[in-house]
Amino acid sequence: MSATVEREFEELDAQNRWQQLYLEIRNESHDYPHRVAKFPENRNRNRYRDVSPYDHSRVKLQNAENDYINASLVDIEEAQRSYILTQGPLPNTGCHFWLMVWQQKTKAVVMLNRVVEKESVKCAQYWPTKDDREMLFKETGFSVKFLSEDVKSYYTVHLLQLENINMEKGDDINIKQLLLNMRKYRMGLIQTPDQLRFSYMTIIEGGKFIKGDSNIQKRWKELSKEDLCPAFDHSPTKIMTEKYNGNRIGLEEEKLTGDRYTGLSSKMQGTAEENSESVLRKRIREDRKANTAQKVQQMKQRLNETERKRKRWLYWQPILTKMGFVSFILVGAFVGWTLLFQQNVL
Repeated sequence: MSATVEREFEELDAQNRWQQLYLEIRNESHDYPHRVAKFPENRNRNRYRDVSPYDHSRVKLQNAENDYINASLVDIEEAQRSYILTQGPLPNTGCHFWLMVWQQKTKAVVMLNRVVEKESVKCAQYWPTKDDREMLFKETGFSVKFLSEDVKSYYTVHLLQLENINMEKGDDINIKQLLLNMRKYRMGLIQTPDQLRFSYMTIIEGGKFIKGDSNIQKRWKELSKEDLCPAFDHSPTKIMTEKYNGNRIGLEEEKLTGDRYTGLSSKMQGTAEENSESVLRKRIREDRKANTAQKVQQMKQRLNETERKRKRWLYWQPILTKMGFVSFILVGAFVGWTLLFQQNVL
């Protein structure tokens, strides 16, 4: 499967046909009714006006006064799985999101974007952090608690454990047809040629990883930068423990001398260096979170300032209108009086 897709990818890349293929997919995609998403009571539940769930495939909230959520149920026969494609939750739809997760018995939530990208808010903070520990959604009666956080270099696992998606080995798939089929359920899936190219690359890498490609597995392992516990050539008796990289190691009861002491010292030094790298990565993550929070705060301030200007205009608009009307009457009266005075003089 991956070899066929890889050949197709190389041909498309060599001929620079991503724009052409993207236009073909967009033009061949069918449009289906999405009336429910346009109901007045549902407009504030949509992040974008041009991305709505089709009526025939939308996820319906159960036992709710309003069953609408901007989410689509997609069945993938090749993977023998069903997926839910949904927008990044809004501040007022986080409760609906977790209600859907509970009712649909979702095993994993995969978020493919950051909260803020290019100074644009992509979704609300709908999950608790290790600082908040817990989020309450009283509207739907749910409490989401922080259990653990496993930070890698290219993804982070929160709350739910991330699991691999295994597709059948050996079967060739038609990526274009697969996307056309998925577009029957979700409007605007794959919105740029770059996203289309990236989807090919992801399928190729995933297929190689599943088949046990050692180079791919090694590359993924290097990317994840997992902290490994230092290996010892012997099992010493432990009288105390010290923590390195989140793992506890024992120190030998007997006095270490000569080569054994040198070996242990060098290994502990290597571990300390790894620990320093871990601290550096943690500091970078904290700086990134701080920058994100700062950007969100700045955006909120801009929105508040815009709202204040709007309210100020709404307050002064009728007053200015009345003043303009009175001024118009006064000017008209003055002009009329002037003309009348001139006629009397003549």
